[in-house]
Amino acid sequence: MYEVIWHGRGGQGVVIAAQILAESAYLQGFKGVTSAPTFGPERRGAPLTASTRIADTAIRTFSQIAKADIAVVLDPSLLEVVDIAGTLKPGGLLIVNTPQSASEIGMDGNIAVLDAVSVAVRFHLFKEGAPIVNTPMLGVFARATGLVSLEAIERGLKRKISGTAATTNIAALRVAFDEAKIPEEPNRYFFEKQVSAL
Repeated sequence: MYEVIWHGRGGQGVVIAAQILAESAYLQGFKGVTSAPTFGPERRGAPLTASTRIADTAIRTFSQIAKADIAVVLDPSLLEVVDIAGTLKPGGLLIVNTPQSASEIGMDGNIAVLDAVSVAVRFHLFKEGAPIVNTPMLGVFARATGLVSLEAIERGLKRKISGTAATTNIAALRVAFDEAKIPEEPNRYFFEKQVSAL
């Protein structure tokens, strides 16, 4: 089972990103997928998390993820206020929305980065005046992990978003996939059992 934890702030689309990834993994052929937000007194702008579990067989675990294989950070300011490293398993992969390079993050390990804000601005992905980076971060996820293909994520995204919004988000997803800066030799211990796209 592969466990993914999403870190973001209220209103950034963290929960939707977790749901799209679960849907995409199912469409790719994984038999077990779950997606869940954390529940609490979250409000717009407050830190929150969501989780996605992906497995080749049915998933019977529904608790919150304590240590994930992959942590995706939609808001880089959270690196200063949340123990992101503490949510990762040893050797796990960190994916961060930031204009900085991986070496500038100040954390050890496998780190993939993308300036997802610039991608969101380029494609006019805004909500209430703020850039929405969840779709670009799904593109980074596909590129950095190889766990769920870009094509499967596009299909999953179309199930959540329709019309011209889907077209725009898919374009942003593809650009993010291409522009993501990923580790040259990432530790792939949790990506050994790949499932071919259907």
